[in-house]
Amino acid sequence: MPDPRSQRGRWYPLTAILLVCACAVVAGAKSIDEFAEWGASVPGRLLAALSVHRQLLGWRRCPSAATIGRMLQAVDGDALDRAVGAYLADRHRAAAKTTTQPSGPRRIIAVDGKALKGSARLGSPRQHPLSAVTHGTVVTLAQAEVGAKTNQTTHFEPLLAPLDLTGATVTFDALHSVKANISWLVETKRAHYIAVIKTNQPPTHRQLAALPWHDIDVQHTASETGHGRRESRSIKTCAIADGLGGIAFPHAKLALRLHRRRQESGKRQSRETVYAVTSLDAHQATPADLAFAIRGHWGVENSSHHIRDVTFADDASTVHTGTAPRAMATRRNLAIGALKTLGADNIAKTTRAISREPQRSLSILGITNNPDEHGT
Repeated sequence: MPDPRSQRGRWYPLTAILLVCACAVVAGAKSIDEFAEWGASVPGRLLAALSVHRQLLGWRRCPSAATIGRMLQAVDGDALDRAVGAYLADRHRAAAKTTTQPSGPRRIIAVDGKALKGSARLGSPRQHPLSAVTHGTVVTLAQAEVGAKTNQTTHFEPLLAPLDLTGATVTFDALHSVKANISWLVETKRAHYIAVIKTNQPPTHRQLAALPWHDIDVQHTASETGHGRRESRSIKTCAIADGLGGIAFPHAKLALRLHRRRQESGKRQSRETVYAVTSLDAHQATPADLAFAIRGHWGVENSSHHIRDVTFADDASTVHTGTAPRAMATRRNLAIGALKTLGADNIAKTTRAISREPQRSLSILGITNNPDEHGT
């Protein structure tokens, strides 16, 4: 991580400030002020483990909120995301070796964006990070600032380029169903895809809608009840024969038709039909596998974005200067990923428990609490 500060007047190493922020978020801190409050509440021996050096009169003091804020505003957002993504990727690989993965393609990664609502100011649009997030155990492997939602498609390749995607399945919504990106994903990254097709791809959408779906039986169904509603989902698949013209989409092997019915209390039943294509063939993924992957992509909203908003007050944050909004989002991704890889189901409950025992933040992030022999 490059240090954006000049050599003069550095009271705290960059590592110390970033580690204090990381540990504070794991303990449930939501703002820069709460980062500083967490650091002020921990004993000197823990600050020593976080690389906070002694200052005047031999005291160890946590960086102030102003110091932390200035650092987050100036930090290299790309470098911070790369460092956190690499760390979480290692955690995810280690967790995958010790847990039983659910049914479905072996590795599934969702590409999705989330606006940082509080980052907008007069003359300055809100920041909008685009992320690559694993299904199942939610871990953010990569993140990039795209500026505006309409610019997401141009950041698709740069976001995924550093990742090893060989054999993985990448899911994304209709915004990213761009043929050039799909060709690059399959041909260069050796990955598979499941692409939702809407009317922003008129030729492909018309071809998919015109397939003989009425002659194809439903191949998988699932239903669930909760939060005052009942939802049922069904899927049909149709092999795409190149010899008969195929589909106007690169490397497409199967066409998918998903039908959803939702009944909410006191409301009329709603129905929705969604079409998709995939480079997986019938020997590589069953209809249940494909339904699981598509459902998992929509589940990222609850497994990552919802937690950031509700537990860490992401949407309520008013941080807006420099790279601070993005850096705060990266800190929250770090906390969610670290806790999820340890098996935490309820992030809010877990962070409350950690806040009562500050040393647990260090152990969760793999920081060894070995202060120097003069630590206090």
